[in-house]
Amino acid sequence: MHRVTAVLTALALAGCSSTEPTAPLTRKFAPTPPQFAGVPTQADADAISANIRALHMPYGTLADPGFASADSTSADFATVVSYNRTGDAAIWTGHYLAAESYRYAVTQSADALDAVRKALNGVQSLVDVTSPLDPDVLARSWVPQSSPYLGKITTDEGHNGMYASVYNGEPVYWIGNTSRDQYAGIFLGLAVAYDFVPDAAVQAQAAALVTRLLDYLIAHGWSVQMPDGSYSTTFLGRPDQELALLQIGRHVNPAKYEALYTAFATANAATVVAPIRAECSDTYGSYFKFNLDYATFFDLVRLEPAGSPYLTFYTTAYSQLRQCTAKHQNAHFNMVDRALRGANGRRDADTRNFLGLWLQRSRRDYFTDVSSKYAVCGTNKACDIVAVNDRPNTDFLWQRSPQLLYGGGDGTIETAGIDYLLPYWMGRYYGVVSQ
Repeated sequence: MHRVTAVLTALALAGCSSTEPTAPLTRKFAPTPPQFAGVPTQADADAISANIRALHMPYGTLADPGFASADSTSADFATVVSYNRTGDAAIWTGHYLAAESYRYAVTQSADALDAVRKALNGVQSLVDVTSPLDPDVLARSWVPQSSPYLGKITTDEGHNGMYASVYNGEPVYWIGNTSRDQYAGIFLGLAVAYDFVPDAAVQAQAAALVTRLLDYLIAHGWSVQMPDGSYSTTFLGRPDQELALLQIGRHVNPAKYEALYTAFATANAATVVAPIRAECSDTYGSYFKFNLDYATFFDLVRLEPAGSPYLTFYTTAYSQLRQCTAKHQNAHFNMVDRALRGANGRRDADTRNFLGLWLQRSRRDYFTDVSSKYAVCGTNKACDIVAVNDRPNTDFLWQRSPQLLYGGGDGTIETAGIDYLLPYWMGRYYGVVSQ
């Protein structure tokens, strides 16, 4: 038993799924000022949303298409030959669900509601597909066994475990080794859909999925076990994340989780700042941890009633998180801050600017190296913040260090653009971005 606990604790401390090289800071320079960009527009957001549904959801969850050519003049530039990054389908399907839910809250459009339902059904598939091997555990993704893209997906994700199952009468493989960030993205999307899409069917589906996923975690001691008996991750040692999931649970199903949340908060609320302090000691390495933290505190703080004895603990921890990331020129983190702490003229103007700079970036993963443009303080590490439009192409820009100097691929993989879509529609909802 002690050995299992040690393994699970190590998994919790190890974080989620991505790593970035670290290096000591050797020189200090004045911060790079944000470059001026054009105003972010709804036309860009609508085009990204339509493109996601057309090309980035081959089986109902998020993946990035790979094309036959990186040459925009080639006839094969638009020919899809593979799907990539499928191992992160859960987290980005959750973020996409949140984005479309905010879009519906702003526009009330039938198209937005259709997009919400499509994303929500994608989340549903990630929970349903794991039965009967591991009922109600969350899959990273799944793919039909007959898929023409199976070879590349197996090469990329086989190390995570691909488990045979049948979904909707079709033989499939679901991808395991599910991490905490996958759960965080899914719970974020479900909570936002529940609150910002006042459709009875959407709310019922979101609440039912939260209940199934949360019941699994509680029944398994806050750890995620794969069909082969191995543990892929654990929430043990992360009271902030456990409380955030319970917070969402009691919000959508108070009869079942209210008492459990209260008891857990009474025992653990005072400790939520500890892991944030530890993570803020290194604001470069494993930067994706901060995206997980912002997802956590978005609901932990947002859903806690005013006057609660626990709210001070949560806001203190969030303030610590904000203090160590506020200058990172991060539009998504800024919008979470707007949702939690209200308007701020300088931050909100910066956010509009960062979204405009995002639009100047390539959607393809062409290799980028701006080492000659910025002072260098380590391996792939600028001394200060790299402007948004100079940062390397990646899956979700805001979960990558703003000091990265180089990265990317051969220009054949297209990024979904959820890193524009979510902060844009949050910006519209909270009055940061005008139509």
